[in-house]
Amino acid sequence: MNEAVIVAPEGGEVIELGPARIRILEDGGTTAHRLGIGEITLAPHSAGPPQHRHAEHDEGFYVVSGTARFTVGHTDHDAPAGTLVMVPPGVPHTFANPGDEPVVMVNTFTPDLYVRYFRDLRDALAGGREVSAQTTAEVMGRYATTPATDFA
Repeated sequence: MNEAVIVAPEGGEVIELGPARIRILEDGGTTAHRLGIGEITLAPHSAGPPQHRHAEHDEGFYVVSGTARFTVGHTDHDAPAGTLVMVPPGVPHTFANPGDEPVVMVNTFTPDLYVRYFRDLRDALAGGREVSAQTTAEVMGRYATTPATDFA
């Protein structure tokens, strides 16, 4: 790739997953799969995914607006706008939006492995399945990610 890629505010691939809207900004195609980037918008009073661990990628979250609540193991951390959360492989984590306003976060994956998870989960739900811990865990398993059941 010898050109810059610019994604406009209305650009990117949008994936609707219940109370979450993911806009894929970089799917790894420009970065030789070293980096994936998404924008997550989580509706007020919404839970995120079940607590989980990634085995093969780092994940970052930069809170753009609202206040997200990250749970890491047994510890909750409120993360207002301007907060960066970096999660290395093996660390159990999840996030939620307990507030009255939507939360918007920029989400990074290094390498880009996990971007495909969102597409696969969307496709599973389009097949008539519901957003559930079981469906989510099944799709996560395709991307070296497992539920952190010891923290459920």
